[in-house]
Amino acid sequence: MKLYTKTGDDGSTGLYGGGRVQKDHPRIEAYGTVDELNSWLGMCASECVVTQPVEARMYAMLIHLQSRLFDLGADLATPTGSTTQARVPRIGDRHIAESEAFIDEIDGGNEEIRVFILPGGTMLATHLHVARTVCRRAERLLVSLNEKEPIGNAPIQYLNRLGDLFFAMARRANLARGVADIPWKKDA
Repeated sequence: MKLYTKTGDDGSTGLYGGGRVQKDHPRIEAYGTVDELNSWLGMCASECVVTQPVEARMYAMLIHLQSRLFDLGADLATPTGSTTQARVPRIGDRHIAESEAFIDEIDGGNEEIRVFILPGGTMLATHLHVARTVCRRAERLLVSLNEKEPIGNAPIQYLNRLGDLFFAMARRANLARGVADIPWKKDA
């Protein structure tokens, strides 16, 4: 089977379980941005030094989260009521609780935040901040999609937690390499 099908040449794409929508449909924008986030997590994972314990743990979390983001993409590509709905893993409360446990674990090693932090520091931290902002965009797109086609609150809550996790990871990545967070300095 060839990689290209030509079925999307008219600007449409197929949903899992049937039906076609335009490629700029809010559902496609949402899961396309989740896919973009997944790519950023791959970038971040590739920058982890797995011989360093903190980064080895972050690497394991990032790889795990990439699979969960694939699940979320499948969830979003399968409208409620679809004939294939039962075969698709849905993001739920256990995923939210898992991400909260990851946040507690990673942020537990960080110093208390006393100022706003600018994105930057090590390359890993910088890329985790980019992942955080892409995650926030995906979250906003899910909110918009949910207003038009109900997808439930769990996927939105899940991305909200992941945004927090990537912030905590960025700070921890800097700390692990002895690089200070960059504080925001208000213009006088």
